[in-house]
Amino acid sequence: MSHPAAEDEHHHADVSGGWLRAAVFGAMDGLVTNIALIAGVGGGGVAARQIVLTGAAGLVAGAISMALGEFTSVRAQNEQVAAEVLRERRELDRYPEAEAAELARIWQARGVPPELALEVATILGRNPEAAVRVHAQEELGVDPNDVPSPWTAAGSSFVCFAAGALVPLLPYLSGAASLPLALGAGGVGLFVAGALIARFTRRSWWRSGARQLLLGAAAAGATYLVGHIIGIAA
Repeated sequence: MSHPAAEDEHHHADVSGGWLRAAVFGAMDGLVTNIALIAGVGGGGVAARQIVLTGAAGLVAGAISMALGEFTSVRAQNEQVAAEVLRERRELDRYPEAEAAELARIWQARGVPPELALEVATILGRNPEAAVRVHAQEELGVDPNDVPSPWTAAGSSFVCFAAGALVPLLPYLSGAASLPLALGAGGVGLFVAGALIARFTRRSWWRSGARQLLLGAAAAGATYLVGHIIGIAA
C-alpha cells in the first residue's frame, strides 16, 4: 500500500510544453517594462493622459513582440530537433551496429555492464521508432515526441505580458492619476508574481517575491531618474 505523503513527494510538476517559461518571462517582462515606462515618463513630469498612452502602447507593443519572439524561438528550436532526429534516423538505418555500440557505451559510462548494455541496445534497434526516441534522448537530451508548442508559448507569453503590463496602469484607468499609486500597484504585482513562481520552483515564496520586487524597483528607479533629468533639461 502506497503512502499518500510518499506519492506527493514523487509527484513532479508538468514542466513540458513550453508554456511555463514563456508565461513567467511574459508576466515579469510586462510588469517590469510598464513599471519602468510609467516611472520614466512620470519622472519627466508629463500629464496623466500621456502616461496612460505610453503604458497602453508599451502593453500592446511588448505583448506582440514577446509572442512573436517566443513563437520564432520555439519553432526554430523544434526545427533543429527535427533535423537532428532525422539525421539520427538515417544513421540507424545505415549503421545499426555502430549506433547500438554507441548507445551501449553511453549506458556503460553510467554503470551498466558492457554485455548487458550492448544486448539491450541491439534489441532496441529492432524497433526503429523506439530506437530513434531513445537515441535522441540519450545523445541529444530531447524527446522527439514531447517538444514544446510554439503556439502555446506565444499565446501564454502574449497573455501574461499583457496582464503584467496592465497592473501598473490600473490606478490611472480607474481615475486615480497618481504615479506613486501606480508604482505601488506594480510593486505588489511583482511581489505576487515572484511568490507564484515559487509554487513551481518550490523555493521560499517571500524570497522569490522580494527578489522580483527589488529588481523591478531598480529598473523603475533608473528610468525615473533618466526621465526626471530629461524633463528638467527640456
